[in-house]
Amino acid sequence: MNRAGGRQLVLDLPHRTALGREDFLVTPSNGAAVKVIDSYPDWPHHAVAIVGPPKSGKSHLLEVWRRMSGAPLVVAADVVEQAVPRLMARGALAIDDAPGPALDERGLFHLLNYARQTSGHVLIASGGEPAAWPIRLPDLGSRLKALPVAGIGTPDDELLRGVLVKLFADRQLAVDVPLISYLLARMPRSLDAAGRLVAAIDRRALEDRAEISRGLVSRVLEDFQAPGLFDAD
Repeated sequence: MNRAGGRQLVLDLPHRTALGREDFLVTPSNGAAVKVIDSYPDWPHHAVAIVGPPKSGKSHLLEVWRRMSGAPLVVAADVVEQAVPRLMARGALAIDDAPGPALDERGLFHLLNYARQTSGHVLIASGGEPAAWPIRLPDLGSRLKALPVAGIGTPDDELLRGVLVKLFADRQLAVDVPLISYLLARMPRSLDAAGRLVAAIDRRALEDRAEISRGLVSRVLEDFQAPGLFDAD
């Protein structure tokens, strides 16, 4: 077995992430977005946007809705005018990471019109309000300003605690309540940070062949003090 500095060599093996509706933790910070999903197909509009920061649960909710509606999942750059009838063949479409770096404005405009004309449904996930996207096509800008928006806010303690428990469980790691509280009190207040920290804790425990303890978590938190470490998407 190869070793470095007395540590075990760790392979980056995939772990299962639970993405069902029952796995999504509902708190006041994300309740409006969850209500949109749960109210389908009785939406007041043919398209709805879910808006929130990176790793806030938008993609999870898109997956939940995709399973409910049978919608294909695409990124905004896939929505080109000639592809709209094919994309809407099931009467629903989920769009992640909008507007993205290569938005086809005429394609999205055509999609929203097509969904309205065919009584279809479109769910869009974005990091920013659609009304504030840098859109040059006036007609599309008007459509986006009319979209209902459900925001996902800064995660509260209840949500962060539940997410930490879920992330450890996804990796089949048993962590006690006091250790979760210790981590919660010292970590950055974002779901993105929670995911990065749990992955780092898992890796450190494997490298050190150690149990997940307060000392190990403390060392990982120290490593994560570098400026900008939690800024990546």
